[in-house]
Amino acid sequence: MNALHSLLKMVLALQADELRLGVERAPQVLTGGVPKNLTLAETGERVLRQMLGSLLSAEAEASLSRGAAHSSVYEAGEGFGLYQVQFLPRPKHETGFDVRLTSAPQQASAPASSAQTPTHVPPVAGTGSLEALLARAAALHASDIHVRQGEAAFARVDGKLTLLEAGAHDIRELLGSASQGASARASVDWALHSPSAGRLRLHTFLTGGLPALAVRLLPAEIPTLSALGIPNELRDLVSLPNGLVLLTGPAGSGKSTTAAALCQELVRQRSVMLLTLEDPVEYAFDTRHTNSIVRQRQIGLDVPDFASGLRDALREDPDVLLVGEMRDAESIGLALTAAETGHLVFATLHSRSAASAIDRIIDAYPAARQQQLRVQLSESLRAVIAQRLLPHARGNGRTLALEVLRRNAAVANLIREGKTPQLTSAMQSSRKEGMILLERSLADLCRSGTIEERHAFAAANDQDSLMEYLHARNKS
Repeated sequence: MNALHSLLKMVLALQADELRLGVERAPQVLTGGVPKNLTLAETGERVLRQMLGSLLSAEAEASLSRGAAHSSVYEAGEGFGLYQVQFLPRPKHETGFDVRLTSAPQQASAPASSAQTPTHVPPVAGTGSLEALLARAAALHASDIHVRQGEAAFARVDGKLTLLEAGAHDIRELLGSASQGASARASVDWALHSPSAGRLRLHTFLTGGLPALAVRLLPAEIPTLSALGIPNELRDLVSLPNGLVLLTGPAGSGKSTTAAALCQELVRQRSVMLLTLEDPVEYAFDTRHTNSIVRQRQIGLDVPDFASGLRDALREDPDVLLVGEMRDAESIGLALTAAETGHLVFATLHSRSAASAIDRIIDAYPAARQQQLRVQLSESLRAVIAQRLLPHARGNGRTLALEVLRRNAAVANLIREGKTPQLTSAMQSSRKEGMILLERSLADLCRSGTIEERHAFAAANDQDSLMEYLHARNKS
């Protein structure tokens, strides 16, 4: 099977973990579910069967003829390792079949210091019960699944936890053979692919001495800016030549999705090299019919940490950087340096408001260096978007509320002088420049009947200010 081994050599050379083949489809090499930018010829059925040889066994043929999937393990030989092979039937109206070869998890013991290092594990045999949970969660449009050993499974739907499946669940049974790699570690991150739910981020951990897992279901495609409810006034961010754009908000507020949507629009509109640093890679960018290229690096797989990736980035000729999270002083400083040296940087940060995002960046450094950071930030910052996702009043999903801070001379001066409490007043008086206070956004959503007032007050940074906006509305 020389042709197959040639493709597997490509998988190894690109440090990938998956090869996808199919009748009348071009082979794909993927890392963490993200395709590499390769141009390969489509494979006809006869050539594909010759390539697979004895891998396409009588049992696999019989399963495909019944419209069922078939799994096996393939030992590719010295230097290649083990691969989990899945033969997947196509819908009745389509001819042919598809094949996935995913590198099997390594069983070598890892040093204790690597307990938090993300590990990529392909789908394995014996995860039928997990697949059933995933299918049910996908049907509910859930964002997360939570299960602890011996307990029921819960899903997060529109921000609220709901019972997904009653009864006692066995984590080892859910994970199948993949659970062997997690048994000796306190917490591990996995990248999985589900026929029902698509790309997943799965985190296993111990709680009260019992194993538990949290699964994040990732959307198959990056939503458009209009689908997310991003106002037209923010679309000019994709045209910025350089500088720093911050996406902030609490966990689960959609920061990564907004950042990805902005970068996808930028890739479509311009000819750029987009480099991402993510933990893990969540979305696959579409570069078809564009003059852009995308390089996605996963923390723990392609690069040890965000700081190392940012240092590397300055030698990798990117036009645009997407930083999954600025976590510490070093990564913050490197992101600012990249923004100052002609790059456009999109980065996420956990903070409740635009002003608190500025404070969080400054406070990451000792007092002796904070004034230098204020000067850097005042010059490189272009915008801060602080967002919330709130339940829709009609109960069909969630809607986006935004606070927007844009850099102008007054904002730059307040940042430089350390007067961040006054940024709220600057946003109030600069609405014509595209600035929005969260409380005004919440009041507008209440006015339109999109959200309930109780949810608006729970999300507000300043409930008195929200009350004033609502009172002004009622008077009018």
